[in-house]
Amino acid sequence: MSSSIRRGTLAATALAFAVAALSACGAGNDAQTLEVKPDNAATSVGDVKIQNVNVITSEDGSGPSVVTGRIFNGGTKDETLTSITVKGAGARVELSPAKGEKKLTVPAGGSLALGGKDDASAELPRSAASTVKNGNAQAVSFVLSRTGKVTLRATVVPPHGDYEKFGPSAAPSPGDASGSPSASPSGSEEEPESPSGEDGHEAAGHGASH
Repeated sequence: MSSSIRRGTLAATALAFAVAALSACGAGNDAQTLEVKPDNAATSVGDVKIQNVNVITSEDGSGPSVVTGRIFNGGTKDETLTSITVKGAGARVELSPAKGEKKLTVPAGGSLALGGKDDASAELPRSAASTVKNGNAQAVSFVLSRTGKVTLRATVVPPHGDYEKFGPSAAPSPGDASGSPSASPSGSEEEPESPSGEDGHEAAGHGASH
């Protein structure tokens, strides 16, 4: 092998090692920047994005549970969240507006938070505890006034760690099965799930945690 060919081979090898090293550094930096956290269900339909969805149980698993998440509206007209259904729960999800609000509005260019102090709430009564178990991945359907039904699968988790401040604050009294007067019932879990079409969308995805 001539000296010129040998020099060319060595140069190509060195370049390959340099590219590989730079690629490795880039991947490491990206991983640190992303700060990957536990996955939560997320999806989008048109101008609407629904992220960070979970069903959070009570501390002992036998009390009420809540649906948490955030709905974003990238459109130019307001949306209203009219109902939520948790498939298999066997009970209605009771919706209550945020403190000082009369409806669960997802404003144009804004968002609606579910769960947390003074935010809107979506609560399942204690009667659903036998079918809503920690570790389950259950279909949750959100019905919006303009977009229609959007369905994804959300993980059922206990109120620990990052989820503690979003969990149910207290079990309702035995006579409180219907929720507060301002609540908007979603109907029973037997409501058909439409996987596609104008009034139904089903997807599964992941978003950042709370």
